[in-house]
Amino acid sequence: MGKGGNQGEGATEREAPIPTFRWEEIQKHSLRTDQWLVIDRKVYNITEWAHRHPGGHRVIGHCAGEDATDVFLAFHRNLDFVRKFMKPLLIGELAPEEPSQDHSKNSQITEDFRALRKTAEDMHLFKSNHLFFLLYLAHIIVMESIAWFTIFYFGNGWIPTVITAFILATSQAQAGWLQHDYGHLSVYKKSTWNHIAHKFMIGHLKGASANWWNHRHFQHHAKPNIFHKDPDVTVAPVFLLGESSVEVHGGHPRAGPAAEGNW
Repeated sequence: MGKGGNQGEGATEREAPIPTFRWEEIQKHSLRTDQWLVIDRKVYNITEWAHRHPGGHRVIGHCAGEDATDVFLAFHRNLDFVRKFMKPLLIGELAPEEPSQDHSKNSQITEDFRALRKTAEDMHLFKSNHLFFLLYLAHIIVMESIAWFTIFYFGNGWIPTVITAFILATSQAQAGWLQHDYGHLSVYKKSTWNHIAHKFMIGHLKGASANWWNHRHFQHHAKPNIFHKDPDVTVAPVFLLGESSVEVHGGHPRAGPAAEGNW
C-alpha cells in the first residue's frame, strides 16, 4: 500500500507555474547591476551573463528593461543554437494582459518593420552574391596597387601625389563599405569567414581595429540614434561647450555618459 501511495503522490505532482511579470516590474531592472529583458514574451535575467555575451555586454545591456525581440532576431542567425544558452536565464513571462512591446515602443512601427523584414526575406535580399563581393574586393586591391605604383614610378611630385590621393580616396571609401558588410557577417554563411575577411579589410587595408568597429557599430544598430546608447550620435563632448554641455549632462559640468548610468 505504501508503494501504491507513493505512485499516487507522484502522479499528482505538477510543475510549478512559471512566474508572470508586468512591464512596470520589468522596467525597474534596467541597471548595470540588475538587467532583465523580454524576448517573445519570455522574461530573462541577463545580469550575470551579460559580460559573457559574445556580442558584448553593452549591446545586450542597452535592451535591459525592454522588449528585445526584434533586436534578438536581427542579430542572431542560428536561433536554435542561441536559445540553448537562454534556457537557464528564463525567469518568467509577461502577464497575459500585458502587451508584447514595452510602453516606450510604437506598436505600429514595430509591425511595419516586421512586415518590411518579411518582404526582404521573401525577395531573398539577405542572400549574398559571392562573386560580386569577390570582384568588389579585387577592384579595391587593384586601385590600391595603382596608387602605390604611381608614387613608386613617377615619384612624389604634385601631379602624381594628387592622382594617388584621388585613387586612394576612392578605394578607401569602397573598402569602408566592404568591411561594413563583412563586419555585419552578411557575406558568408559561416561567421568565422566573415570575421577573417573583416579583419583583413579593416585591419590591413584601412588600418583600424575590427573589434573597435564592432563594439561601436553593433550598438548603433541595436539602438540607432538613441542618445547615450548609439555611439554614432554621442558627440556632445566635441560639439557642446559651456552651458549647453551642462544642460545635456543634467547640470553636472564634468558629467558624461558614464555618470548618467550609460554602459
